[in-house]
Amino acid sequence: MTNEPRHPFEDPAPAAGSRDPHAGNGAEGPAAGVPEEGTPDDAARLERERDEYLDALQRLKAEFDNFRKRTARDREAIALGATRDVVRDLLPVMDNLERAVAALGDQGEGIVAGLEMVRGQLAALLQGHGVEEIPAHGEAFDPTVHEAIASVPSADHDDGAVIEVVEKGYRHAEHVLRPTRVVIAARPSGQP
Repeated sequence: MTNEPRHPFEDPAPAAGSRDPHAGNGAEGPAAGVPEEGTPDDAARLERERDEYLDALQRLKAEFDNFRKRTARDREAIALGATRDVVRDLLPVMDNLERAVAALGDQGEGIVAGLEMVRGQLAALLQGHGVEEIPAHGEAFDPTVHEAIASVPSADHDDGAVIEVVEKGYRHAEHVLRPTRVVIAARPSGQP
């Protein structure tokens, strides 16, 4: 032992052979500024970490739910778009079948019946896929679903009423595939 002067507030030197109860195997004790496990500071830190992880998990779950919903909407929109493309291509076939039935009239009852059967099957197929005809004849002209190709003066019809359907229009899930091409009534000149 050396005889160095001690500071008045310093612990007295341990006696030979005695051990400091705070000294361990080289590890620093609470006097070194490291909180012991189980202290209030440690519990608060663990709660904070838990809350951060829970918040991050909830955000990730919400993002995944939004992703799943967006993907389902996109998939549905693609399917509807594909259906509309196919139906647009089929509409001229339907028109030609109807023209053939009308052109034959009573000339060939067997042929007319066969064509009418094919037209009916195609109409049922389209209807089964959600395609519906846009009503027009006798209706008031609606530019969102009708396309006026001519107007004819008529005293027998209201101004703007559809008096003839030139080509049928169709819609699918409230989306207009093709507007109905129509002839509308106009007021005869000189009438109020």
